[in-house]
Amino acid sequence: MSAAKARGPQGKFARLISNIEETFIALLLGLMVLVTFVNVVLRYTNGTWINTTLETLLGVDFPPSLLWGLETVLVLFAWLVLFGISYGFKVTAHLGVDAILNIVAAPVRKTLVLISALCCIAYGGLMMKGAWDYWAPFAGYKKTEGRIIPTGFDDRTRDQAWYETEQIPIPFGQEFLENRYNLGEEYEKMPRFIPYAILPFGIALMLFRILQATVAILRGRADSLIVSHEAEDAVEEVSALNKEN
Repeated sequence: MSAAKARGPQGKFARLISNIEETFIALLLGLMVLVTFVNVVLRYTNGTWINTTLETLLGVDFPPSLLWGLETVLVLFAWLVLFGISYGFKVTAHLGVDAILNIVAAPVRKTLVLISALCCIAYGGLMMKGAWDYWAPFAGYKKTEGRIIPTGFDDRTRDQAWYETEQIPIPFGQEFLENRYNLGEEYEKMPRFIPYAILPFGIALMLFRILQATVAILRGRADSLIVSHEAEDAVEEVSALNKEN
């Protein structure tokens, strides 16, 4: 059994969470494609008989393009990447080099894998501090003190909650955002802390998935953090099915 399958969701709740994550990833991809497609259609049909006919039939005026389209797609792509990192750890989908691991005995292999997991946890902790310190001022929160290990919160943190995106509109909750984060002042565009929130959230989720994978390795339910020979296993499975048929 492959590592990814061994670490797959085992219970109803685990499968539910997995389905939510996969649905969210698919939704991000779908929104990226939809916004890009609509933007292309608007640009290339602007001023043509197609555009004029549709405007007459529907009784609306189409814009020449979605001014917020490109920035929205960039934000969605960033969310997809950062969310996908943690999901990759969950299903053991990340690529890695296991040439040394494959030539040592099983106990040594497990020790080396655990060392690499601890390195990933340490690196994830550093990224978590950096992600929080970058995002916090945009939401009006305090950065942490300390160069490596957080030792408290810095009272000198400059409130940057008034920073906005370039073009992305606020779809809902504008009044709440203004009162909660901008001292009641009006937001013309979506505040930056909303799209930037994926930084601490994505890194925290990644760190959680690495810890989960480390526990699975300790308990013997997994033997690696990386995809290893998943491709070879898949080829062997297909070959076996072809022979049976």
